Amino acid sequence: MNDQDFTKASGGLDDIDRTLASLRSRFFTHRNYHELQSAFTRLIKRRRADLELGGQKEAHGIAVIGDSGSGKTTAVRRLFTTYRDLQILEPGLEKAEAVSMSIPSPASVKFVGLACLNVLGYPLRRDRTSAIIWDLVHNNLRLRQTLVLHFDEAQDLCINQNAREMQAMINTLKALMNHPVWPVSVILSGMPQLTALINEDPQLARRFSPVQFEKLDAAQDTQPVLKMVAGYAQAAHLAMNTNVQENPFGRRLIHAAAGEFGLTVELLLDAIEIAMREGASELNASCFARAFARRSGCAADCNPFLREDYTAINARLLLAGRTPEEDVVEFGAKRRRK
Repeated sequence: MNDQDFTKASGGLDDIDRTLASLRSRFFTHRNYHELQSAFTRLIKRRRADLELGGQKEAHGIAVIGDSGSGKTTAVRRLFTTYRDLQILEPGLEKAEAVSMSIPSPASVKFVGLACLNVLGYPLRRDRTSAIIWDLVHNNLRLRQTLVLHFDEAQDLCINQNAREMQAMINTLKALMNHPVWPVSVILSGMPQLTALINEDPQLARRFSPVQFEKLDAAQDTQPVLKMVAGYAQAAHLAMNTNVQENPFGRRLIHAAAGEFGLTVELLLDAIEIAMREGASELNASCFARAFARRSGCAADCNPFLREDYTAINARLLLAGRTPEEDVVEFGAKRRRK
């Protein structure tokens, strides 16, 4: 099947697909993001001031810590685009003041260095030692005038690493920020295990400012979340049912997303898609209940939008409340429908 046949078979893109893509590109600022923005502004202004005065003092970094689904990765990458005078790495452009990359697996010093070179457009065609690889990384960062290097999924730098490899990575990060010719600020975004790497070395820890992507709090975040729901619904040209406008619903939504901002947005987008696919004119609580069921495969009594004592539900569990017998029955029903 060629690409054209596949497009026909899958129905191709429709207006709903395009609307959803537009919604996914939106970004709603929140208190964790504002803290990150403040820390990054201080960091980039300090780096530019050092350059203006001709100094090459050691650079500093930011550690963005949060659980899976907290939205930290999206926040960092969005952050770069908000600074108009910051040149982000782009194909065809030599200058790259901000570079973002994910930590490869395995996350050895050598493989991380090779990944850096690939991102910077300098792939190696033959084997080199870690020392040579990182010399090339430093040289390319200088040539591209890179001020900030972002490592995403940075917890992999320390998970399942032996003491020798961890120390080598610590030394590598310090060398990036303390390079005598071109120091580079480092942003590490990752899960809470990342703090083990940073706290392993006092010299490394003092160079980083922590930004904690805390879980949403029902007391202070319910109203901002409801405002976000309203904004996305309006952008999708959906009216708001009264059952998704009140604080009790906002608290249910926060719990259903395990208190994570990024998961809250994902769940909201899933609910909007359900409403749009069904040709509904409004967004209601039923859309969210079905969105949660679709994402988790849970039984009805384990759905935070349906159960009265929803706080007793672990929203991160898949297939919660289901028995193997129920899965067999549902599987048979699906096959009969086909």
